[in-house]
Amino acid sequence: MIQAAIFDMDGLLVDSEPHWRAMEREVFATVGLYLTDDECKQTTGLPIPDVVNYWYTKAPWSDEATAGRTKAELGNAITSGVHERIAQFAEPMPGAIETLELFAQRGIPTAIASASPMSLIEVVVDRLRIRTYLTLWHSATLELRNKPAPDVYLGTARKLGVDPANCLAFEDSGSGLTSAHTAGMNTVAVPAAFEFENPKFAIADLIIPSLTDFSPELLAALQKKKFHS
Repeated sequence: MIQAAIFDMDGLLVDSEPHWRAMEREVFATVGLYLTDDECKQTTGLPIPDVVNYWYTKAPWSDEATAGRTKAELGNAITSGVHERIAQFAEPMPGAIETLELFAQRGIPTAIASASPMSLIEVVVDRLRIRTYLTLWHSATLELRNKPAPDVYLGTARKLGVDPANCLAFEDSGSGLTSAHTAGMNTVAVPAAFEFENPKFAIADLIIPSLTDFSPELLAALQKKKFHS
């Protein structure tokens, strides 16, 4: 039985991925790395320190280019810029509010398990006005390991007091899906259109193109453990 629903945040509940990519392009350009929007999509779902390390490995920049800034400081600049953009411009992903309402109507606790820091989670919760729908929210930055390790999902289940096997996790990225799957949760993948057919999502119990496609009927089927993707 599904006793709790746990949601990723970026790209799933909130349309934040364009803001992340915009800030990545802006900040990386300051060290001479000029990325396209499609190139930024390669790191969708990765924590920002991993994004910085990924591009440094691909195209290392010089110490002179950073003007003394460390990789951590570059990551902080991206995150800070995203805070500002999301607070002003971010909108909910299609079907996000309705899906939270679906669980609320059934008395099923909901939570956020995000790779983003708690400060950004708070910004999103307030921007989307979803505080009343959520039992709690938790950041992988407070755990030993970030996604794709299962720590944030295990920690969220522990805080909810629910066995991970009785949780339903929603994810839009392969990294996040691996995190929830490894934690032993039932999973719903909601990939972006550009990677919907990617085989990395095959481990999900259900794959849908949008949260608008998640219905009471699908929830009932998952509750009865009769659904097969």
